[in-house]
Amino acid sequence: MQTSESRRVLIVAYYFPPFGLSGVQRTLKFVKYLPQFGWEPTVLTVDPVGYVAHDESLLEDLSSTEVRIVRTGAAGPGKLFANREVKLPSERMRKFLSRVSDTFFIPDNKIGWKHQAVARGMELHGEKPFDLLFATAPPFTDFLIGEVLKKYTSLPLVFDYRDPWVEYPFKFFPTPYHKWRNIVLERRALRASSHVVTTNRRVKELLIQRHPFLTHHDIDIIPQGFDPDDFTSLEKPEKRATGRMRITYAGIFWEDRVPDYFLQALHDVFIEREDIRGNIEARFIGHFRDENMTRVRQLHLEEAVTVTGYLAHRACVQELVESDVLWMIVGDDLGSPGKVYEYIGAGKPILGCVPEGFLKNTILEAAGVVVPPKDVQGIKRAIIELYEKFRKKKLEYPSKDVMDRYNRFQLTGNLVKLFESLMDH
Repeated sequence: MQTSESRRVLIVAYYFPPFGLSGVQRTLKFVKYLPQFGWEPTVLTVDPVGYVAHDESLLEDLSSTEVRIVRTGAAGPGKLFANREVKLPSERMRKFLSRVSDTFFIPDNKIGWKHQAVARGMELHGEKPFDLLFATAPPFTDFLIGEVLKKYTSLPLVFDYRDPWVEYPFKFFPTPYHKWRNIVLERRALRASSHVVTTNRRVKELLIQRHPFLTHHDIDIIPQGFDPDDFTSLEKPEKRATGRMRITYAGIFWEDRVPDYFLQALHDVFIEREDIRGNIEARFIGHFRDENMTRVRQLHLEEAVTVTGYLAHRACVQELVESDVLWMIVGDDLGSPGKVYEYIGAGKPILGCVPEGFLKNTILEAAGVVVPPKDVQGIKRAIIELYEKFRKKKLEYPSKDVMDRYNRFQLTGNLVKLFESLMDH
């Protein structure tokens, strides 16, 4: 609840609802719960221009609060389109456009937002002063905006790394200069920061290695999570045919996060175990590219695969709780996909195709099954094992202790403790 004694934080977040996809969830939930801890957030973001996913329902999370959302003109390719969804290009085209962007824009193609965001942030501070600045990235232009606002206001500045900057596995550096320039910008921004938050220990370690002026005390880990409210008041799960196990994936595919190995494994399961054919459904929630569907047809999996297309977040959560097993794939040990934690929030077994690292440990702690991302034989064995447990009603589920660890309300409380410590200093 906001009071006359509430402290005020300006949150710089280019991506914010009604933009959809998992990248906005972390910021949205911080904003939702901050008022309950005595902090009044003002979100500085952009007009909802063209993007691959819009979800107006996400803003309903803030309907009972007095959170102020201030929007300015957008930057980057999206501003060329109206407020609507943009068709997801083929992966080859997306990768090409991403590399073109990394060639001509440093640190990213949102750099055009910096000037107007700083100007608007200063106007807001002049109208009613803030107590603290919080910038979340990517895009890392958000950090550069926070850096300038810190210079002009002398307020404490907290950076939230949802992904690493320089070490991001899909960041393209066409020349040594591009990498050097990004490192310089990151170093300068970090020197201006008062504290840093990351989603996992691996990113924290990389930051300390690259920037020795940072210590372990300068960086806190606040993992991704799930909002318990998203799982209340859902419709009663639909009744399905007995014996048919549903494996669901939520999200889009890109770079090394592809469905090919899973689909091949499912095909091999049906060849090896004719008794299982017809008893497993693979369900994909989100944009499914034409090349992904082509692979489904090549493997003759049309009867086993259902594609829902992009769904509003609430409908997506409904799909998760109506599933039996939730599948995901990640090829690196740096990112913290929000879907993992929503899978945990759904209380379902997870089949994780992930490498060694913190994400593997997280899934195992949640009673999930883990195999290497490209291990088709391993995925096949895991599917069969899960099906046998499903058939015998012996599937394993995440414990309450594990689920509580990723409660977004509690995670916001951890962020507030950090804010308060900066106020004390």
